[in-house]
Amino acid sequence: MEKVNKIVLIIGSVWPEPNSSAAGYRMLHLISCFQEKGYHVIFSSPAMDSDFMVSLKEYNVEKQNIKLNCSSFDEYILVINPAIVLFDRFMMEEQFGWRVAENCPKAVRILDTEDLHCLRLARQKAFKERRLFEIEDLLEEEVAKREIASILRSDLSLMISKFEIEILKSLFKIDDKLLFYLPFVLNIKDEVNFIPFERRKDYVFIGNFLHEPNWNAVQYLKETVWPLIRQKQPNAELHVYGAYLSQKVLQLHQPKQGFLIKGRADSAEKVISEARVLLAPLRFGAGLKGKLFESMQYGTPTVTSSIGAEAMHDKLPWNGFVADIEEDFARKAVELYNDEKIWLQAQRNGVAILKSCFDRDTVETKFKVAVSFLIENREKHRKSNFYGILLQHHSLNSTKYMSRWIEEKNKK
Repeated sequence: MEKVNKIVLIIGSVWPEPNSSAAGYRMLHLISCFQEKGYHVIFSSPAMDSDFMVSLKEYNVEKQNIKLNCSSFDEYILVINPAIVLFDRFMMEEQFGWRVAENCPKAVRILDTEDLHCLRLARQKAFKERRLFEIEDLLEEEVAKREIASILRSDLSLMISKFEIEILKSLFKIDDKLLFYLPFVLNIKDEVNFIPFERRKDYVFIGNFLHEPNWNAVQYLKETVWPLIRQKQPNAELHVYGAYLSQKVLQLHQPKQGFLIKGRADSAEKVISEARVLLAPLRFGAGLKGKLFESMQYGTPTVTSSIGAEAMHDKLPWNGFVADIEEDFARKAVELYNDEKIWLQAQRNGVAILKSCFDRDTVETKFKVAVSFLIENREKHRKSNFYGILLQHHSLNSTKYMSRWIEEKNKK
């Protein structure tokens, strides 16, 4: 058996911010999975450092800044010669995938999709055009062509949603062996001590304001849903938290209406666990929703939309209510807020979902086995993926020369 080194190079679109988004939390989980298998992890990114990025050194991760369209990356990757390269979203695979394939052809290439970008964008487009989303819309979405090509070029793509896996298999005919289901995970405790019903108050929303589905949901709450709730609960308050607060978000702050823009939460656990109900009326989006995952962890029932609950509960009873019409949404929110019996059952539903769908030991064991198998059977695996070989050949040539041209132009 060929001996491989024990280095994983992660190429991130941004530096991990676990307190700003679920994507940052997930990235730290991936890092820990590789470290538990004995790999040294290097996290690289062309992004600028941010004020809220995690200290990678504290996680025993080496940090490396890299440049776009620059041959310095070729020299760097030749030196470290990683066994595995993980691309954080398809845009990083587009930029650096050909360089990895050319300089380190034996490195296993894994794509972490986070969510299916083309699904989120196609749904957003249909919403703005005031029409129902149809699955065939994805065939006309420009990003779909790039994203599917990236999935085919990769040895394995990590998917966060079973619903999205089915789309890839049925609509785009992606081979099942190129996809691996890796959702959010949690160390499940047999007993949990949640803050009780009577000690909680207020509604809460939390989400990164740079993420368009979150911003749209906040607007929808302010303009449509919250006035309906206030009619039934005149003294109710909604506390809206989120990273990257902007002036347009601040303009929605209306204390007299009980609509309070709070900005970045110092502790998501604190603000969610002390609230009685979390509201998430998402009208478009994709993947798993970090806010809903966290609400189940902290024993906070939720009211969300079909898109919010999508792929989150595997047909188990929801952690609260799912409603897509604003009147239903508002009515269910008030009912959940005021009825302790319904609220406690919703809380129990959330715990059951976590145990059934997001158990860390179960998910991680399968992932580690899949990665080991892929390393040991890399060549056979690639030979069975002819369309991936075809796309790799053409992208390596076309992208390579475009990047070289940009690099030469930048030198002038």
